[in-house]
Amino acid sequence: MLECLSHLRDETGQTMAEYAVVLGVITIAVVVTLGLLSTAIQGLLNNVIATL
Repeated sequence: MLECLSHLRDETGQTMAEYAVVLGVITIAVVVTLGLLSTAIQGLLNNVIATL
């Protein structure tokens, strides 16, 4: 019985789920940021190419 209860209190699965949520939020933030800055990045790269 005590062994069964110790398995219920194991939080390693929660930790992995928290890491997955944080990774998902960071990924979404990076994709949105790159999407919003894509025209500025493209213009900057075109200026560098024109200068070279």
